[in-house]
Amino acid sequence: MIATLLSSWLVAEQSKIRRQWGFWLFLISNVLWVAWGWKVNAYALVILQFGLAALNLRGVAKNKRA
Repeated sequence: MIATLLSSWLVAEQSKIRRQWGFWLFLISNVLWVAWGWKVNAYALVILQFGLAALNLRGVAKNKRA
């Protein structure tokens, strides 16, 4: 949860470098949520994280172009 909150903060930054770190931290948080969701059989959460990871990858790509 802390990784998700910190990444949200970073993505909202004006600095391109900080936004980039935010998107990568979001991807790490997606992995952590998948690991936890799988362990507790929260498969809807796991599926959600794959969708959010796809959006974060899109954010990484768009941030590089900006």
